[in-house]
Amino acid sequence: MTDEQLLRYSRHILLDDIGVEGQERLLAAHAVIVGAGGLGSPVALYLASAGVGRITVIDHDTVDATNLQRQIAHDLSRVGLPKALSAQVAMRAINPEVRIQPLLQRADDAVLDGVLPGADVLLDCTDNFRTRHLINRASVRHGVPLVSGAAIRFDGQLSVYDPRDPHSPCYACLFPETEGLEETRCATMGVFAPLVGIIGTMQAAEALKLIVGLGSRLIGRLLMLDGRGMAFTEVQLARHPDCPVCGPRHRPA
Repeated sequence: MTDEQLLRYSRHILLDDIGVEGQERLLAAHAVIVGAGGLGSPVALYLASAGVGRITVIDHDTVDATNLQRQIAHDLSRVGLPKALSAQVAMRAINPEVRIQPLLQRADDAVLDGVLPGADVLLDCTDNFRTRHLINRASVRHGVPLVSGAAIRFDGQLSVYDPRDPHSPCYACLFPETEGLEETRCATMGVFAPLVGIIGTMQAAEALKLIVGLGSRLIGRLLMLDGRGMAFTEVQLARHPDCPVCGPRHRPA
């Protein structure tokens, strides 16, 4: 690291669990963020500020005035700009050294197959089950750990699914695609502004720990936040033996 980097990341380097070696891992890492909205905003800003060397941001949407209530990577001057580009502006303002790849398109199999080889962590910051399942399948297919967050109204949830861990479930073990879960979006249901910041910041923390090598104790746990009562509860998760995504008969060799 350069003298400037030693100074910039000194508060990380002072931590015994990170140190110079851990910070160098962050500088060499590649994180893929799907969604640059309420959850993706704090994720993108914290990964950039922490010095993750390469960050891919995938989002097809543009900044709208209604986003500014909670999507802190954007501001009034960038209304109408693609969210991935707006996030890039905000990230570079914090840390111009980070290499940012904005992809102004929907995440699909082809896009994810193009960016995930060699990636260290994948972050799901989206708001619909179809895309979440697509992201989960890509995570399993490429063996890249997935940090998944969700937030609606006053309720948030967070978990980590790591296909490298033989005991880790995947997202489909908890929410099977065949169950036809009802979509709930903040455009119709509303969302408490700081809630996405809390969950998104925790997603960033889990991603950084995975990159540094601290692992994640959220593997096999679904952490849920009641924002009204500010109370966390958790559910223990197990891999479903017949999961059509990560089960033995379907898991990539």
